[in-house]
Amino acid sequence: MLPLVAESVVSTTFLIIAYGAIVIVSVLILIALFGPGLGYKVSAEIACSIDSDEFLHMLEALVDAKVNQHTQLTIFTNGKQFYEEELNAIIAAKHSINLEAYIFHEGEIAARFVSQLTKQARKGVKVNLVLDAMGNARTPKSFFTKLEAAGGRVSWYNSSKWSKLPRFNNRTHRELLIIDGQVGYIGGAGIADQWWKGDKGQPAWRDTMVRVEGDAVVHLQATFAENWLESCGEVLTGSEYFSSAHDNCEGAVLVVNSTPSVGGATRSRILFQILLASARKSIQITTPYFLPDESITKELIAAVNRGVKVQILLPGKKSDLWLTRKSSRMAYGSLLKAGVSIYEYQPSMIHAKVMLVDGVWGVVGSTNFDNRSFGLNDEVNLAALDENFCERLELDFKNDLTRSECITYERWRHRSVLARAPELLGWVFQREQ
Repeated sequence: MLPLVAESVVSTTFLIIAYGAIVIVSVLILIALFGPGLGYKVSAEIACSIDSDEFLHMLEALVDAKVNQHTQLTIFTNGKQFYEEELNAIIAAKHSINLEAYIFHEGEIAARFVSQLTKQARKGVKVNLVLDAMGNARTPKSFFTKLEAAGGRVSWYNSSKWSKLPRFNNRTHRELLIIDGQVGYIGGAGIADQWWKGDKGQPAWRDTMVRVEGDAVVHLQATFAENWLESCGEVLTGSEYFSSAHDNCEGAVLVVNSTPSVGGATRSRILFQILLASARKSIQITTPYFLPDESITKELIAAVNRGVKVQILLPGKKSDLWLTRKSSRMAYGSLLKAGVSIYEYQPSMIHAKVMLVDGVWGVVGSTNFDNRSFGLNDEVNLAALDENFCERLELDFKNDLTRSECITYERWRHRSVLARAPELLGWVFQREQ
């Protein structure tokens, strides 16, 4: 009789533990999906000029990123330009090639990249790839068999191992290519046919990548090295990765790599919040996914109230994420009413992630205006105090506006009930989009 009683007590204990575990997991899921994000508020009006040394040094400290005074930047618009440029750089590599991508999807352009990477690996060039395990779930590991056989190494970031579960929602959203430690590429585009020639009957995506030469390249390399370490436990060292910088380049550039802190703060969000709060003339934002939280919304409205011209360019009906676009449109109202100009790009999906402030600061990188980028993902952005760089980006922005539809407050206010219904669903899951 006693063994039966003991067995009953053990069974009851296990049931209590199991139910307790279910409750804890459920609470964690609810917090992740619906919990409030970290609020951001600039403590006081920023008095110094946005193009002053004082502002530059303050920003350098806040985002924990070194100012690089000797850097050259070249902008490439759309896949037909930047893919050929990147492939040529890979072909010219002599020592090392490091590539990090949230998206590297099997297809025509990806096959070209793998082919060239394989050829370089056979020549003895060190080839390392970090690919996000979730973003590339549709890409078979066999796609890289020849590359790995040639000596190239492919590491999957945050794969579905049990030990990774506590951080499973953290993805590397960074898109980087670094050649010989001397030339780097940064922007919003991964490696996939949607940027190259279009996919599934849709036109090629609109995007922007930047070629970086000079002092800032070493910080792109260090950003890659962080995720390489996290993916395979190896610290990259050696002159093949960290070469001497060029002194003949000019331009104040910050490479802001960002990953969520324990408290939820990210350097990318600090960068964007400070620049928005410091604008005095103009803010021009291009982003594929726009789900602003209360802090961003207030900052944009405050900018309009102090006389700043705010323009936001977003995807139109050709957006690749239907629910995200619907969720985004829910946020239009208060911004439009305050005087923010919102445009929707018509020809194709626009995936560029660019912000211009007062025509002197330009930001290009992987960060979207949403919670995933500001609070969950590993991101990287290049912020440059460079009027020539901004002027070139503004040319693209103005050209994109000519191919976009301006959304008015009256039109938004009178949208149909059918248009509003998905917005509510999107709002529920806004923090995970």
